[in-house]
Amino acid sequence: MTVITSLSNPKIKEVVKLREGRHRRRTGMLLIDGIRELDRAVQAGVRILEVFTVHPSVICPDAPIYRVTEAVMQKIAFGDRNEGIVAVAKEPVRSFDVFEAKIGQKANPLLAVLEHVEKSGNLGAVFRSADAAGLDGVMIADSLVDPFHSNAIRSSMGTVFHLPMVSESSAVLCRWLREQKFQIVAAWCNGETAPYTSVDFCRPTAIVLGSEAEGLSGIWKGEDITSVTLPMLGIADSLNVSVAAGVIFYEARRQRTGDKRV
Repeated sequence: MTVITSLSNPKIKEVVKLREGRHRRRTGMLLIDGIRELDRAVQAGVRILEVFTVHPSVICPDAPIYRVTEAVMQKIAFGDRNEGIVAVAKEPVRSFDVFEAKIGQKANPLLAVLEHVEKSGNLGAVFRSADAAGLDGVMIADSLVDPFHSNAIRSSMGTVFHLPMVSESSAVLCRWLREQKFQIVAAWCNGETAPYTSVDFCRPTAIVLGSEAEGLSGIWKGEDITSVTLPMLGIADSLNVSVAAGVIFYEARRQRTGDKRV
């Protein structure tokens, strides 16, 4: 197998360009860093187009593999955690039809809705918590970040490929949830809200969370929407969205399983 040694190789230059959000969206391709993340993408049926690696024995179904030097890998890898493998993949389809079909197979779906989340790392971390707590899907409202940004993929540990997702405006998502008779539970940092433990999560439910800076928009207020909060017992007035998400997700899971150990 020929080893790519030049940083000016056309394939390497194209991989570097895919780190740019605009180019990634224009081409419909994305980059996957890490063996675990790549494995989870393959398991989810993501189409892998090319693999670049410093390892001599990597096998990826139906995708050409290119050996590269350590210097080239340093050029194309994301961040400090370089596992010596980067894959180019086709972005998965995120249409509402596909999302509805997958959620429609669930008898009692539990969803996360993320509005105005500003950091790709936070978005990925919420996906990881949602996957761990057994949620059925994630809805991204008025998105400010790309769920397939390299940092989101890494922070999610590849779970962005496993959980059904859809990205739309808050208005569209709120309307759809109402039409589908979901209980909508909106987490707020302040105001007259009920404790998150007072909600019955044992029916079809969407848990809505906003950014730390902005919170939720007024779309998520209404007589048919339950507002909840987490107690803040110290001097901090808010939690990181991924931490708040994890707390509420596991409360919902505890109620649904009836296991007090959860």
